Amino acid sequence: MNDYAVKNINNSLLNLAELLDSVKGSIIGDSFISDSFYFDSVVTDSRNVKKNSLFVPLIGEYQDGHNYIIPSIKSGASVIFVCKHVFKKNAELYEKLANENKNVAFILVNNTLMALQKIAMKYVSKFPNLIKIAVTGSSGKTTTKEIAVSILKQKYNVICNKGNLNSETGLPLSVFEIRKEHQVGIFEMGMNRKNEIKEICNVLKPNYGIITNIGTAHIGLLGSQKNIAIEKKNVFNFINKNGVAIIPSDDKFAKFLSRGIKGKKIFYGFDIEENGIKFINDNGINGTNFKINDVEIHLSLPGHYNYLNTLAAVELAQCLSISPDQIKKGIESLQSLDKRSHIIKGKYIILEDCYNANPDSMEKAIEFSNELNINTAKVYVLGDMLELGDESCRAHKKIGEIACSQNVNMIIFVGKESYIGYQEAKKLCENKNTEVLYYENFKDEDICNISEDIINTFDKGAFILIKASHGLNLGRLVPILQKEGKCNEK
Repeated sequence: MNDYAVKNINNSLLNLAELLDSVKGSIIGDSFISDSFYFDSVVTDSRNVKKNSLFVPLIGEYQDGHNYIIPSIKSGASVIFVCKHVFKKNAELYEKLANENKNVAFILVNNTLMALQKIAMKYVSKFPNLIKIAVTGSSGKTTTKEIAVSILKQKYNVICNKGNLNSETGLPLSVFEIRKEHQVGIFEMGMNRKNEIKEICNVLKPNYGIITNIGTAHIGLLGSQKNIAIEKKNVFNFINKNGVAIIPSDDKFAKFLSRGIKGKKIFYGFDIEENGIKFINDNGINGTNFKINDVEIHLSLPGHYNYLNTLAAVELAQCLSISPDQIKKGIESLQSLDKRSHIIKGKYIILEDCYNANPDSMEKAIEFSNELNINTAKVYVLGDMLELGDESCRAHKKIGEIACSQNVNMIIFVGKESYIGYQEAKKLCENKNTEVLYYENFKDEDICNISEDIINTFDKGAFILIKASHGLNLGRLVPILQKEGKCNEK
């Protein structure tokens, strides 16, 4: 075996024996040169394949990743999974590809998604000393994770999932970023179906867990809040006597979430002032002040809901022996979270919150906007909340009702799902001094029309809430609203 082969085997994320054992797989063809086995990244999108990638072709409702195996070989993939039932349909092709590409390991597996999760689980097990933390909840999980990461970095070498790579595929892909120098891994966990969190928790096996809340996001997929609570509670499955479960005290499922936990249980909330934590004051769009013992801390993210997210992160930090001064530095050095509770001051005061939207986060954003003590006009631009299934009509209607009950000058609904919210608000605001508008789409022309509705009506300094699911890309309004003049002016 040459020096290059030895180096590859030593540096591969998993060696061949570890990979085959974890997926109960076998090598296709008889020409593979085992000394060349090596991969240093794992991808499910063939467009992201680079030299020495392991390519996992997933089978979706509309796409089959196996159709992109040949391009992935050309891009440098060194390991490729092949699903057994796909192989059976065209065994000759895959054997030919394997024998023609002797340095590429074609691995036959029962299910490519399950195989991805299995190798991720095996990879995580190679880091027994890593402090593993899971964060989930119907809303606020990404913000809570990012706050916690900023704090934990003051003492530890931290790895986390990027953005919202928190799904059945995103979480396994994220853990392959763990390296031996990392001391803490904090990963958020989302779900789009029953048992998804249970599966990805089985990959990470976290000994610390945070639940932000149990709301109604994805209720159309799980059927009830109780089912959502059951699913979210799976983040606590691997907590042992030395671990910690962090639970929102004012959530109606708090007692349910706390049952059966083997480790320590910590409840956090506005009414709980333990571990030296004390609320000082709410500064509206300028955030919140609180203190830990004698150390005063300023949180720049606005809203009570973001203060609660911060409390969860603070409780975690204290469990990991991070000092109040380190917590202060972590919170006050926190960079603005892209499109989440982002206050932009310019021609208008804009609260941009377009990364995600569900009934809970939408209601919180509206309530926060209503409570702002500012002497200026208020505008709400509210877009579709996606992935609500059968609950969509009821949820959007309720948002129309809530929006119209506030002290607001103009409400603009955007998107097909939001039409019922517009109808409800239009009816309820009939005798109020609130203008209610609707746009079915959000194309370039609509962006111009919406921005001109606002610019032609409101002077400089007006407050504008922009809130919608990420899919609408409603944040495109922001740069137009912040410049002087109309949309079509250069």
